[in-house]
Amino acid sequence: MSTSYDVRVYATDIYQGKRTTTYWVQWSVSRQRFKKPFKTEALADSFRSTLVSTSRKGEAFDLKSGLPLTLLRKETKHISWFQHACNLVDAKWDESSPGQRRTVADTLVPITLALTVPRKDRPSDEVLRKAMRRAFSPNRRDTGHPPDIADALIWLVANTRPVSDLEEPSVLREVLTKIERKMDGHRAAPNTIRLRRVTLGVALDYACVEEKILTTNPLKNGAVKKRKQAVRQVDRRSVINAVQFRTILAEVRKIGRTGRKLVAFFAVMFFAGLRPEEVTALRRADLVLPPRVWDEDAQKWRVTETGDINVAVATPEVGGAWTDSGRPNEERGLKHRAEDEFRRAPMAPELALILYEHVDEFGILLDGLLFVAERGGRIGSSTYCRVWSQAREVAFTPEVAASALAKRPYDLRHACVSFWLILGVEAARVAAWAGHSLAVLMRVYAAYIDAGEGRARQLIASM
Repeated sequence: MSTSYDVRVYATDIYQGKRTTTYWVQWSVSRQRFKKPFKTEALADSFRSTLVSTSRKGEAFDLKSGLPLTLLRKETKHISWFQHACNLVDAKWDESSPGQRRTVADTLVPITLALTVPRKDRPSDEVLRKAMRRAFSPNRRDTGHPPDIADALIWLVANTRPVSDLEEPSVLREVLTKIERKMDGHRAAPNTIRLRRVTLGVALDYACVEEKILTTNPLKNGAVKKRKQAVRQVDRRSVINAVQFRTILAEVRKIGRTGRKLVAFFAVMFFAGLRPEEVTALRRADLVLPPRVWDEDAQKWRVTETGDINVAVATPEVGGAWTDSGRPNEERGLKHRAEDEFRRAPMAPELALILYEHVDEFGILLDGLLFVAERGGRIGSSTYCRVWSQAREVAFTPEVAASALAKRPYDLRHACVSFWLILGVEAARVAAWAGHSLAVLMRVYAAYIDAGEGRARQLIASM
């Protein structure tokens, strides 16, 4: 919020109409003129006196509304939470990535539901959630809405509690209790709870610092007990070994042309540790392929050296409502790195052979993308997740298929990073290859290194 102490209060302007008389109080803040109408001279004099007295006390005036901060706070004290949440989204939109925008919207929805007023005309939770998902995206807020969504948006403006209610410890505790639950009433995952509490804290900070609705953030005043955050670690049960991966990959090859395309896709994740959104953005120019040699005896190509993959961009799939272009994914810089920064991941000989085979069979289009959908464009998450699930069901027994073992394609990245550590690659190098900080690497992955525990048990046994 921009403020100024350069305030001038002018004489009241009286406008006498045919039916009524209007008294206009006029003043300027940093040479910007403001005026406000009143029906009676007494009301106009009272408001003008307030402006004069607050100016003489040295209080700052808001450049946007022209009001002194104490008066502005009184006028905004009863702004609804829903309107405040929309203001927060708008203020943070340009500086946020599409993924961050979607995360903020996802976390604001349960917070706003927790702050709705119980009324008989309350729309269903399902309709309210759909309405909020539209409202928390400036790209969709003012577009045409179905009648039930339009009615829900109007209802939300009038029937969410004022932001100032959160200054009451009992109200804040009730909200915190509600946002720890899923729609089915069960407790949400620790990371989900953490994200919701973080978003609530950001919204309350914005209410204090930017909108001046609150004087302090009630989450920080000690009235609410802080919860310890659980450390999120890779589930050891989800990490597959090389034999299991190759077994699934053999089944992927059998799932038509799309399956054959995805052999290299999954191999890049397992052998080089790339995230799915990084694999979808890979181009031929990003690959530093080692030489391959034809083995006459075995009648096949061989690679004995390692290569490199230069990872420069990613295309996270977040949906058109959250991107600037309206496309479901946009090329962006790498996660946790500057926009033009890249990292280098190692290319094992086996991965190099698979990539050679991929290029030989499918070629490279004009834009250089390695992985292209059958109808053009990047391969979507629904496609590669479906193919992985089908191949996994065939490769594993029903009992193993029902387990957490490599349940998601993303688990291939977890397996890669874990194996690098098991093989004895120094942690700092693994962190650089994977695109992690060293602290994140040791916290998330190091506790799941079986080889390290095995060596430790051998030392104990030799005592």
